[in-house]
Amino acid sequence: MSHSSNTGADTRTASGAIYTRAGAEYFEKRTLKRSAGVWGLWGLAVAAVISGDFSGWNFGIGFAGFGGMLIAFVLLVIMYYGLTFSIGEMAAAMPHTGGAYSFARSALGPWGGLATGLGETIEYIATTAVVVYFSGQYADSALTLLTGVSLPPFVWWLILYALFIGLNAAGAAVSFGFAIVVSVISIGIIVVFGVMSLTSGAFSWDSLWDIPVNENAAGASTFLPEGFGAILFALPFAMWFFLGIEELPLAAEESHNPARDIPRAGLWARGTLIVTGLIVLFLNTGVLGAQVTGASVEPLLDGFKAMVGDKAAAILALLALIGLLASLMGIMFAYGRNMYSLSRAGYYPRWLSLTGRSQTPWVALTVGAVIGFFALVIVQAAGGDASPAGAIVLNIAVWGAVLAYFLQMVSFIVLRAKFPNAKRPYRSPWGLFGAYSAAIIAAVVFVGLAFNPSYFLAIVAIAIVYALVFLGFAVWGRKKLILSPEEEYALSGGLHGDPQAEGYDVMEGEVFDGRG
Repeated sequence: MSHSSNTGADTRTASGAIYTRAGAEYFEKRTLKRSAGVWGLWGLAVAAVISGDFSGWNFGIGFAGFGGMLIAFVLLVIMYYGLTFSIGEMAAAMPHTGGAYSFARSALGPWGGLATGLGETIEYIATTAVVVYFSGQYADSALTLLTGVSLPPFVWWLILYALFIGLNAAGAAVSFGFAIVVSVISIGIIVVFGVMSLTSGAFSWDSLWDIPVNENAAGASTFLPEGFGAILFALPFAMWFFLGIEELPLAAEESHNPARDIPRAGLWARGTLIVTGLIVLFLNTGVLGAQVTGASVEPLLDGFKAMVGDKAAAILALLALIGLLASLMGIMFAYGRNMYSLSRAGYYPRWLSLTGRSQTPWVALTVGAVIGFFALVIVQAAGGDASPAGAIVLNIAVWGAVLAYFLQMVSFIVLRAKFPNAKRPYRSPWGLFGAYSAAIIAAVVFVGLAFNPSYFLAIVAIAIVYALVFLGFAVWGRKKLILSPEEEYALSGGLHGDPQAEGYDVMEGEVFDGRG
């Protein structure tokens, strides 16, 4: 353990932090179970993202028109190729649950690990809240169309959070099985929408360009009605087609063969999502028209209504809800594992990483749901009639994601130089080019967020969260870290890899007792 010093029988100092002995019993209460093959991981990745095809992406058309959104989509395909190739390499080398936090911890130290992990915590909790919000909208629309009854939004939020905490806590095998089923159904719904839109005559190429040209915008045209600059504003919403696919490394300790299956599942999931995203981008917009699409809260449901009428659309809305519920399952899985790994290492309160008889992090799942629920309630109350998803919560999710993406790509670049001899069972085919391209595009998206006034409150909210968490880590958490698998990998220079092969407390014997 490099750069360490003895500060007591059960503490050691390294990398500017103090590590305390946890013992085998600590890790026994925090165990996960291997349950996923490549298709389970594919299902998890697609499920986490697929709701973005149903709601959220379309606001980018309101900012930049169809042409601006199409350019944003292409840029983000490049970014997500570079991103997923790079995290596939890092996940294969570090097959433990930490994911983004783990990568940054090894490359950038404890503070970098916390900054990146916190970005993902914010991203996943906020994304779950957005999906809960949109799911409630779809469910209530269907209920109203069928029965004339409508429930208050917070009732739907409570129902959805409670239901999916239960499903996620039931066991990883349940999560992966559910993810495969709902992913396949969701893809089927999108394909059916595409076929209907082309065969019914509802799709019109001209409808893609029905937003009036803003003559005052630089470079404005029918293709780019708000000019070149508006592409920046569309980028965060184009992320909704892919946001969440990067969660795959969080399933490393629950995958049968993470070094092989995580990169492979990422490749297949990315291809799936590009196809479904293009179907929705072109055909949903062509059915409704760009103007209507850009302002719709339920664009896919509105598209079905335009083709088959309200009553039939109510049935289809229940099917469309499956896509949202798929993402609710997948993203809740993500924040549960993200919070679990940061808690297991001591960055967050340790009790958050406790697992139950089903070997799932039920405490982290519950706490994340409570935070997301109250965020929706508070933002709804503060925003009046404004959509909390569109106004603030979706923006918070995207901001947290972009920050985590950028730091992960920096970590990839640093690790190639810092740990040149570390075992890398999978290597990114795009190499450093992929990491640099993804980092640059993520930085551009960040600039787009900073210059868009509608993101101001989101950025302020996240800045406050970061300040409070960093203060807590400086005063307390930094002095009580645990030699979790993520910390072992970082402190051993990549020599400690798979915790389930080596034992979770193997490095404690080396460090605290002088063994090894």
